[in-house]
Amino acid sequence: MNANKPIVGVVGLGIMGSAFSKNLLEKGFHVIGFDVAPKARQHAAQLGVVIADSPKAVGEQSDCVLSSLPTAAAFHTVMTGPDGLINVKQRPAPASPPLVVIDTCTLALQDKLQAYEALQSAKIVMIDAPISGTGAQAARADLVIFASGEPQAIARLDAVFMAIGRVVHDLGAFGNGSKMKYVANLLVAIHNVSSAEAFAFGMKSGIAPETIYKVLHGSAGSSRMFEVRGPKMVANNYDHEVSATHRMMAKDIAIITEHAHTIDCPTPLFSLASNIHASAMAMGHAAFDTASVCAVLEKLCGVQRPDTNTSA
Repeated sequence: MNANKPIVGVVGLGIMGSAFSKNLLEKGFHVIGFDVAPKARQHAAQLGVVIADSPKAVGEQSDCVLSSLPTAAAFHTVMTGPDGLINVKQRPAPASPPLVVIDTCTLALQDKLQAYEALQSAKIVMIDAPISGTGAQAARADLVIFASGEPQAIARLDAVFMAIGRVVHDLGAFGNGSKMKYVANLLVAIHNVSSAEAFAFGMKSGIAPETIYKVLHGSAGSSRMFEVRGPKMVANNYDHEVSATHRMMAKDIAIITEHAHTIDCPTPLFSLASNIHASAMAMGHAAFDTASVCAVLEKLCGVQRPDTNTSA
């Protein structure tokens, strides 16, 4: 690595990847990036990211690579496809340590392990490091990082982690990061719905949504989801500055549900919350912010707001 700061690659320049890039650049890192979408590449280039023509090209110019990808198929293409990171020509040791791939995706554990074993055979270190936080939090580097894998690599890249987040946890063996992310997202799903239920309950009782948020923010009844998604629930506006869509959440819910089945663990509250998220999808909110579960609960409760916004 460079004497001062490692060169950081970012593969996947969407909501999260572009936020990673912006925060790394602002903290003095040189960033190489790639995305299949021309608009994402153009936006990243405007930020100051040097655009490469493949994940392999990113890896060959970087000391470490952050990946932020939407699906398992995209993940496997980036990791082990023809132009994937597995094909990076390693610089000779001991002058340069091996390439480190830091995967921030939320995926099924078997997908992560498959890529980990493949990259390990190519002498590439892979860190499983899902993140907890919305797109808005990523823009502020207000993320919690669940890192797992080789401890020396995690420690060596602490400055990279702290450029994109506010705290990084070393959770031990590879895969523990994903398991902790499942726990975190289970709570996110439940707290998102509980916040929406509180708003609907309060409004049906005759209390204005603005008052509900003002009074409960920071109280014993609050949660991080109430505080992050509450303003959207107050505004009744879910298609502006979207931080996480129901389509994205549906993927995470499916992964958590499958993992719960695998370990024979009932999740009754999560299952109920999952049904409300599914109802939001059925109501046509797939591309809306997940705060729109509030619209679902309002409909169930018979809450009628003034018709000032049609996004809900």
